[in-house]
Amino acid sequence: MSLGSAACVALVGMNGYRVDVQADLGGGLPGMILLGLPDASLQEAKDRVRSAARNCGVALSPRRLTVNLVPAGIPKKGTGFDLAILVSSLQADGVIRVPQDVVFLGELSLDGQLRPLPGMLPSLLAARHEGFTRCVVPAANVAEARLVPDLEVAGYQHVADLLIDLGVDPATVKRAADMPDGVLPAEQPAAPSAAPPARAASSAARAAAPHAGAAVSPAGVADGRAVVPEGPDLADVVGQPLGRHALEVAAAGGHHLLLVGPPGAGKTMLAERLPGILPDLTPEESVEATCVYSLGRRPVTGLLTRPPFEAPHHSSSTASLIGGGAGIPRPGAASMAHTGVLFLDEAPEFGAKTLDSLREPLESGVLTLQRAAGSARYPARFQLLMAANPCPCGKPGRACECAPMARRRYWARLSGPLLDRMDLLVQVPAARTAEIVRGTRGEDSATVRQRVMLARRRQRDRWGSGQGPHVTNATVPSGLLRSDRFRLKGDAAQTLHRAAEVHALTGRGVDRVTRIAWTLADLDGDAVPETRHVQSAVMLRARAQVTS
Repeated sequence: MSLGSAACVALVGMNGYRVDVQADLGGGLPGMILLGLPDASLQEAKDRVRSAARNCGVALSPRRLTVNLVPAGIPKKGTGFDLAILVSSLQADGVIRVPQDVVFLGELSLDGQLRPLPGMLPSLLAARHEGFTRCVVPAANVAEARLVPDLEVAGYQHVADLLIDLGVDPATVKRAADMPDGVLPAEQPAAPSAAPPARAASSAARAAAPHAGAAVSPAGVADGRAVVPEGPDLADVVGQPLGRHALEVAAAGGHHLLLVGPPGAGKTMLAERLPGILPDLTPEESVEATCVYSLGRRPVTGLLTRPPFEAPHHSSSTASLIGGGAGIPRPGAASMAHTGVLFLDEAPEFGAKTLDSLREPLESGVLTLQRAAGSARYPARFQLLMAANPCPCGKPGRACECAPMARRRYWARLSGPLLDRMDLLVQVPAARTAEIVRGTRGEDSATVRQRVMLARRRQRDRWGSGQGPHVTNATVPSGLLRSDRFRLKGDAAQTLHRAAEVHALTGRGVDRVTRIAWTLADLDGDAVPETRHVQSAVMLRARAQVTS
């Protein structure tokens, strides 16, 4: 037989596509040719595969080998095709027989070791969607692969053991003397959870996929332990009642927050404790966040259950924040913070264009990156939390030494449209020495989280399940917010109208104040926002005069 075939998966953004790796032995000069839009790293697979096979004692045929990656129109990148290329090439030479219901994913080192791959979870979700029932992965990826149920997982540390299982005579196979025993026993199919709440949503998730490939779906993903530990406790923050209140409101309604205050006021401490008072991720959110986490080349041993927290440095580039890179764009910090918090400390120190690149995902919750090599679509539904000093020198009030032009340049990096998208603009005063000395601890994160979860439950009950699993006061459609059933009435409406005129609120600003008022009502347990809620919402949005 001069033709071999093995299945693999190509990832384009978050979408996975089945790729059949076809190998053909023919006449002509010896060598290997790769077809099907391989990138530079994939072109190098020719040398990796030949060296790995030779060092395992099962050298590839010296004849001309043509490898075609089907479908050829999909761009293919990375090293995850190495194993499928090796298996299909040996099948073409009649050395092994390859089952057709197995997908092969793995990078080969020159001595035959199988190295782990990023993006294993979305790849195997796509493979299961394509009907595969078994997969072969590197041993380091077994824990992540087992998150996909109804898929038999076999993990190997060395390709020699895989070749023996596929029919190669063990007497002819060798591995480096310092290699450990590589074969892991094939994992049994992961049992579905007793009551998978996300299974019913699978068809809708696949129907909403932007491309024809298998989109990430939460259906049937096995439960796993959290891979993000609990963060610092809110009880560590001494004083700052206004900052703590603003943090609770932001968590309860999913609002974006800007904290302005002098150095040492506790802005960063407050920001780092926001994830700790957020509710656990829903099953849908957990799968989405874990898939992005895996694509970001981070080790995955279980599903994320807590909201992620990303805090890029202020020198970060636009590409590192929203995604980019050579070839198909990779996810940036905004996508890595999906379902969690994106914290920009010293926000005015970021580049103006870098900050403005966040305006679109703040509205849509997704990032579609178009590049010459292709396009990728990543989820980016995060809470934006920014912290800033009142001026470059950071000294409050009359002690400020900054010239007026320096202050204007400092705040000009936060454009008006970006600030208009921030729900809460809160002035954090300097910490009082007496409070710090006394060290009186406030409420801990667990206590505040209970109130936040109760407020979130009221929002889900009010807006209805038809608005999606991620609905909060900050994300509910504006049309529903202004409908006859939910729009503000009576004194609350009059108060909002007067505040809009006094503070020159834009249409978006009025909408934000309304949403904050609903969140305050939810925290108080009231059915509808009252006048005091609207007044407090206006104060929370207009308190920080950042451009003054």
